[in-house]
Amino acid sequence: MAQEDLSYDTFPDLGALSDEELKDLIQRHTEEEQEVSYRRRLLHGKIDILRAELVARLQETQGRSVLDSVDVDSLTDILTGKAAPPA
Repeated sequence: MAQEDLSYDTFPDLGALSDEELKDLIQRHTEEEQEVSYRRRLLHGKIDILRAELVARLQETQGRSVLDSVDVDSLTDILTGKAAPPA
């Protein structure tokens, strides 16, 4: 096999490759594409789950921020050290 770097930065001299080397290169790239495609499908699934969770949360709060029910002034005092946290 031609001892060239077959990474994405360079492309092999196709004329210097034998038929068997071309077949091997095609096979490697096909396997890599399948791995990337599988990873992409997993990520899309996770994104779908996260979006569904966000929609469910927004429906529960009718679009209001979860901070609406929090005493922000009290939290600000706690975080700045002006008040002790509630017991």
